[in-house]
Amino acid sequence: MIRCLTLSVSFVCVASALAADWPQFRGPAANGVTDETNLPVKWSKSEGIAWKAEMPGKGVTSPVVFGTTVYVTSSAGPRDDQLYVLAFDTVTGKEKWRRKIAATGSTTCHPTSAMAAPTPVATADGVYALFATGDLVALDPAGSVRWYRSIVGDYPTVINQVGMAASPVMAGGLLIVPMDNVGESFVAGLDPKTGENKWKVARPKDQNWVSPVVRTVNGKDEVLFQAGKELVAFDAATGARAWAFAQVGSSIATPVIEGDQILIPGRPLVAGKLATAGPQPAWNSAKLSTGNSSPLLYRGHVYATSSAGVLTCLDGATGKVHYAERTKGPFSAAPVAADGKVYVLNEAGQTTVWKAGAEAELLHTNDLGERAMGTPALSGGRIFIRTDKSLFCVGPKAK
Repeated sequence: MIRCLTLSVSFVCVASALAADWPQFRGPAANGVTDETNLPVKWSKSEGIAWKAEMPGKGVTSPVVFGTTVYVTSSAGPRDDQLYVLAFDTVTGKEKWRRKIAATGSTTCHPTSAMAAPTPVATADGVYALFATGDLVALDPAGSVRWYRSIVGDYPTVINQVGMAASPVMAGGLLIVPMDNVGESFVAGLDPKTGENKWKVARPKDQNWVSPVVRTVNGKDEVLFQAGKELVAFDAATGARAWAFAQVGSSIATPVIEGDQILIPGRPLVAGKLATAGPQPAWNSAKLSTGNSSPLLYRGHVYATSSAGVLTCLDGATGKVHYAERTKGPFSAAPVAADGKVYVLNEAGQTTVWKAGAEAELLHTNDLGERAMGTPALSGGRIFIRTDKSLFCVGPKAK
């Protein structure tokens, strides 16, 4: 569907996937928000689960959904060098297929992470899965390999000793692959049909786990990419640098765009309007730290979780704190929202469901009892949660 938004200096149309799809990290518009309704509020490990599938290995990625297929990645083996892409029927949980490839890059990472760290991208043509090893594979909906690339084979100095986790996105008709690292650091636009570079832009040599976000301005896609010292926008079709905004940003949490508003995690978190030439700051919060989790902007309110286990809600226009509720943390998954509710998943596998708004109203706490790092996917009236051991589909069972 097409959503049309009026910005302060230009008229912008943002194309998003169908409401039932959750095709990339943080959903249709990569901001954690969907138009889905009638999503579950109450469940447990034994109740309210439509189906559950065992994973062949661990992973900190999010599931992605396109049509009736949910895709998920895993990594396994003594050296975490067996890389899996799996596809399941969204309604029945039947495994459609799984594919395994051998890692070509380093499998060194932080103990809490895995080689299945970047979230894949799903389209009508199938799924594009990037792994922390630098292995990148495109599979069609039936699971056949369309193409494969070893990024470290092409660029041997690419390495991140604690693991890479930035997720690719589709923009400007290209697959945008972020590869910030201490070796040959770059962001590239790849032909989704062949995997070949259409453009490649050098980046600062540094560790960075932030995923790019996309906006459409005057009919052209821009890719916004945050690093430690600035937020940069590139023309998605050519890689040309469009603008830059100096900001001591987070190297983990990803910016959020909702309409003409933007949240830039960092020190401090900066909020403002996103004009043609970049952000126009409205307010900032030095106290608001999102830790590993990206913030959420929903119905005029900002929601952010801290490493200490605090959920904070602020007014999106002014930055005024409405509440700061201590909950059980820590958090790696980003909050997501739909139908007037905010879903917050912690690393222990507990999801708290909150009524959206300025008042702290906890609707329910749901415990799956398994470690969970990836952001949930909301699609087709169901919630898909990937834990260390399983992929859960929360919702009604198939009749």
